[in-house]
Amino acid sequence: MNLKKSLLVITAVASLGLNAFAAAPSTYQVTGPVLALTDSIITVEKGKEKWEIARNADSKVAGDLKVGSKVTITYTMTASAISVKADKADKADKKTTASSSAAPAAGTVAKP
Repeated sequence: MNLKKSLLVITAVASLGLNAFAAAPSTYQVTGPVLALTDSIITVEKGKEKWEIARNADSKVAGDLKVGSKVTITYTMTASAISVKADKADKADKKTTASSSAAPAAGTVAKP
């Protein structure tokens, strides 16, 4: 009987751990008057800043959305492109490797 309970506890803990990795991204909000509105973008003024937020057919709208309406938009941030830059340590390694493999200077004898 203890073996069954142990397996049940292990299964429960494992499934909770997997759910943590599959967590949804954080959501954010911006509130302000609508300055511009298209099928793909809504522009909202927050303080003195203008926020352009993409929208699509799946964006849920409650109420009469029009320019001038005060809205609260809930959104998530999604990466559209990621570019990885070389670390400074990688660049230093390449320089060291290049200088150590260079040919000896003129007038010197290379040692075997």
